[in-house]
Amino acid sequence: MAHPTQLGFQDAASPVMEELLHFHDHALMIVFLISTLVLYIIVAMVSAKVTNKYILDSQEIEIVWTIMPALILTLIALPSLRILYLMDEVNDPHLTVKAMGHQWYWSYEYTDYENLGFDSYMIPTQDLTPGQFRLLETDHRMVIPLESPIRILISADDVIHSWAVPALGIKMDGIPGRLNQTAFMITRPGVFYGQCSEICGANHSFMPIVIEAVPLEHFENWSSTMLEDA
Repeated sequence: MAHPTQLGFQDAASPVMEELLHFHDHALMIVFLISTLVLYIIVAMVSAKVTNKYILDSQEIEIVWTIMPALILTLIALPSLRILYLMDEVNDPHLTVKAMGHQWYWSYEYTDYENLGFDSYMIPTQDLTPGQFRLLETDHRMVIPLESPIRILISADDVIHSWAVPALGIKMDGIPGRLNQTAFMITRPGVFYGQCSEICGANHSFMPIVIEAVPLEHFENWSSTMLEDA
């Protein structure tokens, strides 16, 4: 998760987020090179005592500064479109989870099981134990298996919510009467935090998302326990 004074993104926990980080670095390097070139030209023109007439009126230069931006935009657009289509892919998920947004909590339903679902409320500050994070911990975590394609269906019961987990590169709106879907796969064990990212009322800041990624064997034990308690 994020920490104080952090400047960059959170560490990627899914292949899509890794691709997004690579694309961010790629685009940022292009912006840095363009900014350096523009700054050099400005300094050169301001400090030079003579003027080159070919800079003031030259068809060749006009051709160059028309074609080069088009090529640069292509270098940015192609990987961007690739990632955009990757984020829409839902290929043979091993598990489907339905996340329903309410004012102001999330409810989860594991649709592959007959009776596995629960509500997830934020733990109040006064009830936190040492090591838990304020405004981010929930009483029930969404537990999923490692290295398994997961499809998540997102909707809302009252107003528009947004299910967002930065470490996974996911942000999907939950709209009443509409079912949105996205997919992800977590590549390392851990606990990943997110929050509702759509202003949904007075307690918008108090409906966190907590995902716990565990090995398949541990997930099966957890699901068996949940079904027995249901």
